[in-house]
Amino acid sequence: MRPTRVIISGGGTGGHIFPAIAIANALKRREPACEILFVGALGRMEMEKVPAAGYQIVGLNISGIQRGSLIKNLALPYKLFSSVSKASALISQFRPDVVVGVGGYASGPVLFAASIKNIPYLIQEQNSYAGITNKWLGKKASKICVAFDNMDQFFPADRILKTGNPVRKDVVEVENKHFAGSELLKLDPLKKTILVTGGSLGARTLNKSIEKHLDAIIAQDVQVIWQTGKYYYQGIIDRLGVDFHPNVRILEFLHRMDLAYAAADVIISRAGAGTIAELCLVKKPVILVPSPNVAEDHQTKNALALAKNDAALMIADRSAEDTLIDSALKLLNDTIRCETLSFNIGRMGLPQADELIATEVFNLADKARI
Repeated sequence: MRPTRVIISGGGTGGHIFPAIAIANALKRREPACEILFVGALGRMEMEKVPAAGYQIVGLNISGIQRGSLIKNLALPYKLFSSVSKASALISQFRPDVVVGVGGYASGPVLFAASIKNIPYLIQEQNSYAGITNKWLGKKASKICVAFDNMDQFFPADRILKTGNPVRKDVVEVENKHFAGSELLKLDPLKKTILVTGGSLGARTLNKSIEKHLDAIIAQDVQVIWQTGKYYYQGIIDRLGVDFHPNVRILEFLHRMDLAYAAADVIISRAGAGTIAELCLVKKPVILVPSPNVAEDHQTKNALALAKNDAALMIADRSAEDTLIDSALKLLNDTIRCETLSFNIGRMGLPQADELIATEVFNLADKARI
């Protein structure tokens, strides 16, 4: 029997592509001979990250709707048609047993092409609120792997499996690393520390909130690991300098996210599904500030899924600049509240998501070859 063949489609952001790579790695652990082909969107993050992880990727000329620009959207129907055609040709050439969609621009055309060719496909829905494309494609999906409860409002209940979102294992292994994290970041391990992370590109609201209230942070002798993102780093450094204060570590990117998590007592973050999956396994008190600039406001819905279970605090983007740091400083000094949030967010963690999804992929492949 030939090795199992799987196409994994999607990407666009780290929140999509890193779980996709985690799924691929789990498939390889189970069946080292498994043949995997990624399909992504040209010019997006996956075109760099996937080859770096050791996998082959083919790019489609596909993009999303450009808000506020009618001219840029004129080519969208052509891009969509050509992407479906190319995806169909790739499926004919590669002959996958199963197709997996993780979200992102490329996922829609590839899963649609798979449905036309009667290839079983699995959707990995990362958010608590499914997007239009996944809701439509979910009608013919063989399996929908989800990370949140109550997803039967979007998908057929008999095909839903709650697996959680796959995460990079090395990122969430934080136990007994507090002192190592403090040493790497040149912090005092005995002082209270806030980690602020807006992802690799950064988050304008989080950066403005920190910069506006640096005096309050320093006055309470609290340390901050401030990951600005590449869009904002230089401007902040130009205004504050690299060595602004011993308690403030200003960084464009965190290369050892595990050590940053380990060094922190409270974490401030956006509410992307991939990040939330990591935070549930890190088990630290979290304040989520959902980005308002995402499709269907899914980050707010992700954050609410935790907040309603008393597993995280949520602050709206529009009020963060005035209230975020005050809330974080109060939380740092409330030991019981921190313990409650840590316990509850830990209960929501699903550490074996990649293995569970890999099992479903192989089950679908076995059925397809009968």
